[in-house]
Amino acid sequence: MLPDCSKTLSKLPPYLFVKLNAVKDEAARKGLDVIDLGQGNPDHPAPPHVVDALCRSVREDATTHRYPNTKGIRRFREAVASWYNRRFGVALDPDREVLPLIGSKEGLAHLLFAYLGPSDLALIPSPCYPVHYNAALLTGAKLHLVPLTEENKFLPDLSKIPASAARKAKVLLANYPNNPTGAVADLPFFERCLHFARKNGILMVHDNPYSEITFDGWKAPSFLQVPGAIKQGVEFHSCTKSFSMAGWRVGFAVGNAATLANLYKFKGFVDYGTPNFIQEAAAAALTGPQDYVVQMANLYQERRDVLVRSFAAAGWPVPSSPATLYVWARVPEPFRKKGSFAFAEQLLLQEGVVVAPGVGFGPLGEGWVRIALVEEAARIEDAARRIGRFLQSRAAARGGSRKESTLAGR
Repeated sequence: MLPDCSKTLSKLPPYLFVKLNAVKDEAARKGLDVIDLGQGNPDHPAPPHVVDALCRSVREDATTHRYPNTKGIRRFREAVASWYNRRFGVALDPDREVLPLIGSKEGLAHLLFAYLGPSDLALIPSPCYPVHYNAALLTGAKLHLVPLTEENKFLPDLSKIPASAARKAKVLLANYPNNPTGAVADLPFFERCLHFARKNGILMVHDNPYSEITFDGWKAPSFLQVPGAIKQGVEFHSCTKSFSMAGWRVGFAVGNAATLANLYKFKGFVDYGTPNFIQEAAAAALTGPQDYVVQMANLYQERRDVLVRSFAAAGWPVPSSPATLYVWARVPEPFRKKGSFAFAEQLLLQEGVVVAPGVGFGPLGEGWVRIALVEEAARIEDAARRIGRFLQSRAAARGGSRKESTLAGR
């Protein structure tokens, strides 16, 4: 008999999208045409000049076939620094303040392992991107959940964090534009975060992969734009959403040099870094024409508008997200008692429409679902029609049950 996995791993539930994939497989076996609005998986290919850069690197540079260096190639680090300067007005040292990652998810998890242990405390928002919560748990650290509520526009109220938790915490994590809620934050918010982190000696970690997917004229800031922020924290970014490079697995961390040195040290023990040919392609993305990024943001905004309009017509009013690939919506009232996963599972098995249950984004995500803008407008409208049919069928079933109950009572 083989030994069990670690107690820490056993405490974690199955990853949300693994569970959803199992239900999707069941729906497919039933012959349903599945419309997947669950995972934030861009449905367009990367720009042609990015693909060309990768192919050219593989064909013409023999060094790309060898192990990469965890620190990454200088050309990519310089591209990141140049992009940050153009986009945010933030000056970075490409040798000390930029670190390539195998996707920002990997980097975030490894940073938490580099800084947290069983006797430490992390301030983690809830709901949140699952790796923020799960990676912190895997370190063995204690978590203080910071609620993101609709009433506070899904921003954390730092004044409500108990002083005892603030004094003990080593890490404060934020993510704006936010996954899963789509909420945005302005520079005054980041100024408050910096003040809080300085006062309590906390490492500020900002996850910022959706900065370019914003709507209605909004431009997302960087935490590092706040004067002095680079002395107190780091920011994570990715090519996944801006350039539709989800499968390429390339991101980067920027900010405090000492913090990045510790992340670099940790990564050196567990990986060889991002493949050089992918870094070459990412450098081409950051330094090349940015019209693709604008086009994708406009496309997601159009899909958001279609989704909000068609879902309301189907009987499920949902809010209009100001950014990201997501709409964060309350589970329809009749289904809330059974929970977000039960609602998502029933919708998928009956109508073939996938939405992500809010419970997968932390304890305070229950009662909500995340809907991703990753299908064409016509498919979103089809999903709305199916959802309307689903809601009507469930309402009819409940009506019949109530009628039978009344007759039985007589």
